[in-house]
Amino acid sequence: MRLYRKRFHELTTDELYRILKLRVAVFVVEQNCPYMELDDLDRNAIHVWMEDENGIQAYLRVMDKGVENEHASIGRVIAVKRRCGFGSRILSEGINAAKECFLADSIYLEAQVYAKALYEKQGFRQISDVFLLDGIPHIKMLRDEVL
Repeated sequence: MRLYRKRFHELTTDELYRILKLRVAVFVVEQNCPYMELDDLDRNAIHVWMEDENGIQAYLRVMDKGVENEHASIGRVIAVKRRCGFGSRILSEGINAAKECFLADSIYLEAQVYAKALYEKQGFRQISDVFLLDGIPHIKMLRDEVL
């Protein structure tokens, strides 16, 4: 398994295509949730993914403070195979990217409720009530003191 960490302008056309294809397959098709997956925030993100001979196995994007909100943030977290450790590993890599690239002292994310325990294991805590985002229950979470 190979790990990649690239800013938008560093992505090849093929890498960008594979990333967007996976995100649409999961967040739009699998979750039956029509929304604007391409939201212009990708241009400001660091894209982190794990890939093997079968393609991208896990992905997320990391944004600096002030892009999405006042904290560095992680979003679009995907693990193709669930309960295999890919989600935990890609999340750790995203936290590292936020710390190393953006000097983050806190990291924000909006988690689907079913994945709350995954994020709690990495030091995130719930900071909101459950809310619907595109018809899917979510919670806001924050990880403090990451330096």
